[in-house]
Amino acid sequence: MYNAYKTYPCPYYMNTPDYNLDTMYNPYNSYRCPYFVNTPMANSDLSQRQLKDYGPEPFVINIEEATNQNNTFRTALWTGNYLQLTLMSIPVGGEIGLEMHPDVDQFIRIENGEGIVKMGDRKDYLDFQQRVSDDFIFIIPAGKWHNLINTGNNPIKLYSIYAPPEHPHGTVHLTKADSDAAEQNHNYDLENNQRYTRETEELTLEELAQYNGTMGNPAYVAINGIVYDVSNNSKWSGGTHYGLTAGKDLTSQFESCHGASNKLSNLPKIGILKK
Repeated sequence: MYNAYKTYPCPYYMNTPDYNLDTMYNPYNSYRCPYFVNTPMANSDLSQRQLKDYGPEPFVINIEEATNQNNTFRTALWTGNYLQLTLMSIPVGGEIGLEMHPDVDQFIRIENGEGIVKMGDRKDYLDFQQRVSDDFIFIIPAGKWHNLINTGNNPIKLYSIYAPPEHPHGTVHLTKADSDAAEQNHNYDLENNQRYTRETEELTLEELAQYNGTMGNPAYVAINGIVYDVSNNSKWSGGTHYGLTAGKDLTSQFESCHGASNKLSNLPKIGILKK
């Protein structure tokens, strides 16, 4: 068969004695033509492959086909220590819901459907709005309130990447109602697989001062703009810790404490410090 570039044979020209996998010409002397085999060109077993969480093991999949196959509101497809891949299907007229991740960046790609993405620094002021559709991506920085609303005539099929992970390993939410029920007032310590309270709110310094661990109040501290709950930490008994008191922004004190950064991952995150 004529090949103008004289490199690989036509990938669809199968089952012919003129070519042999052991002798096929390879100008790069490395790998044989990956398509020159007697197997279907498409991934025919995807329909039999269960959509579940395969992390943190090595994993390969046709993400477009998997995204279109998914009919759940959210399914975690891969969860590792520093990244998570989820699939979502947003019904006609539906939405992800207004939310904010204090310390998680998020990447979203839409495979099918159309809608409006909204973002902003305050949940009551989403000053960034953009129409999105097939093949669009958008990135949500940590600390941004955001929502995606389906404005089309078909479900939005998308996949989302969180860094670090946002949901527990193996998460499956069949509907948005299931998602709301699972996440309302709760989040997870992904490193230790423990559930903890999460209110996801914005606090001013004046409001933060009320949570000083005394008079029955919880003990909160702010570090690098994120508000943490130290109420159940034995080293913060009574809202104090080696001369420090809760209800304050302790960013500078924390940064001067060498080797303490890994301790933050074990603290419940309440929200962010309002600028």
